[in-house]
Amino acid sequence: MRPSVAPSRVSHAHALASQANNPASVHRLLEKKKEYEAVAALERASALFVKRIEGLADDCQVMADAGQVHGQVLEQWPSMFRILGLFPNRQQYTESEASLADLESVPGERLVRIPLDDVQAGNTDPS
Repeated sequence: MRPSVAPSRVSHAHALASQANNPASVHRLLEKKKEYEAVAALERASALFVKRIEGLADDCQVMADAGQVHGQVLEQWPSMFRILGLFPNRQQYTESEASLADLESVPGERLVRIPLDDVQAGNTDPS
């Protein structure tokens, strides 16, 4: 077992007691405490700033995702207008039978409306 070195050490309690009475040491200690409190406050403010920036990053990610969805919707509009162009206008239908014949000449390019009331009534009849 190793012998203890504690008895050979000089006590620092006497040196600390003499420094406690020194006004310069007390002043320096107060300055160090203030500096520590300022650094601790800066650390807390930095942590709060990081949380706010992370919140902004999350909001930016949500906006980026929404922008992608918006772009996908805008990308579908030409197809929507093409589909709407397949429907004959009522005025065109009554004014010109020739345009109706032209629409019928293209296979698979005409949309037909099916009355849902008749279909639903047909499903409920047990006949």
